[in-house]
Amino acid sequence: MRKIFSLVHPKIKRPRLVDAIKYEVKKYLKRERNKTLPEGADFWDFDCKYGSTAETADVIHVSALNKSIDDAASKELDSFYIEILAKTGHRTPREVELDDEELPE
Repeated sequence: MRKIFSLVHPKIKRPRLVDAIKYEVKKYLKRERNKTLPEGADFWDFDCKYGSTAETADVIHVSALNKSIDDAASKELDSFYIEILAKTGHRTPREVELDDEELPE
């Protein structure tokens, strides 16, 4: 999803537009996560960018999307750019720490 969202509408108030944008982003993430994973992948991961324009967009984490949308509304921007690209994610196994007493001989 690469999209410029507008926060200006002649009939719809800004808070309702913000809610609609958050809902659209959430719906897109859910739709992507429900797709079948390719073999060898553990989960769907996302590369996200946010900025006032596509050229000035910075990389952000998925969990910061709602905060970024709220930030655009609080700065009273007329529009902003969000890019969300799905990619496969792979979990790394945890390293188990053993004490000196627990080491096998």
